[in-house]
Amino acid sequence: MESARNAEWTAGDRDQDVARTPMPAFDTRPRMARAPLYPLRFEPIFKTALWGGRRLPTYLNRPVEHNDPIGEAWILSDVDGSPSRVLDGPLAGLTLREVLAQDPERVVGAAKAPQGRFPLLLKFLDARQELSVQVHPNDTQAARLGPGKFGKTEAWVVLDADPATSKLYAGFTEGVTANDFRAALAAKTTPKTLHSFAPRVGDCVFLEAGTVHAIGSNLLLFEVQQTSDITYRLYDWDRVDAKTKQPRPLHVDDGLACCDFRRGPCYPVGPAVAVSAGVRREGLIACPYFTLERLTARCPFRVGAANRCRAVVCVRGSGELESRGKRFAFGTGDVLLLPAEVGECIAVPAEEVTLLECGLPT
Repeated sequence: MESARNAEWTAGDRDQDVARTPMPAFDTRPRMARAPLYPLRFEPIFKTALWGGRRLPTYLNRPVEHNDPIGEAWILSDVDGSPSRVLDGPLAGLTLREVLAQDPERVVGAAKAPQGRFPLLLKFLDARQELSVQVHPNDTQAARLGPGKFGKTEAWVVLDADPATSKLYAGFTEGVTANDFRAALAAKTTPKTLHSFAPRVGDCVFLEAGTVHAIGSNLLLFEVQQTSDITYRLYDWDRVDAKTKQPRPLHVDDGLACCDFRRGPCYPVGPAVAVSAGVRREGLIACPYFTLERLTARCPFRVGAANRCRAVVCVRGSGELESRGKRFAFGTGDVLLLPAEVGECIAVPAEEVTLLECGLPT
């Protein structure tokens, strides 16, 4: 499949693309700045975690050379130390930040790229065990940690769940106060203070920064969030890390300072559904940091938008994206970044596909 995906971009294609692009005299700009952009695929970054499983390499059709549990696969990242790299085409090997740095407007359009970074982090999570009970700061709180630090508002989409064992924890139960929560942390009864429910495949949960939450066992999720890796661990189910033989460190004081006790239970969102010409479109999230839509179809359909940056993630099925007369293959687990310069594309399914489309508000 890899050869089919790469076959769209040959040396001849690149030469023709450059030849069609008028160049000013004595042009000294880097080649990347001259060549037209295209739908960009990225190599996933696998993250080991004691709570992780082994489903993600198979789900993303990417082998790994170790047998450690894998908790996350970052499929679009501009986090320091974990940069996504373009997988194929003329820009293969460049990081997302390098692509963005050449001319941010070509990539994000009228949207913002705070401090020169792509503003979203996209990932898959495989939770074989429960994640810690945790919370993330908002932008104001994160900024106090130093330059380049951002808050973390996020959303989950459930891709697989065990009806008998899986739970999501999102927000406090009604009436829980700061004193109640502190007492529960000390007594190790934290889960009783949290709103929980048995998730169903397809559920989407929106978590504003400051919402205490946890992912239960036997869950496969997609997550979109602000570009931030600040997590305060409040409770870790009293477990011991098998490698260190020690409990993982907690960040109770920092975490409590970020908890929003005005926020009660968080429930799955009710999508805005529109079905037209064989395409089911579900509007899931529209917040100041990102938009999220789910599209399902067997027939060709539009993705992206003119002069807007979008990231399209395939969570079921396979097919191709058509852009400027070229086609770019995708399969389950792939993300294709559509720079603003690329704009709207046509998704051509090989079978019924489900795509998640993430956008940047302007």
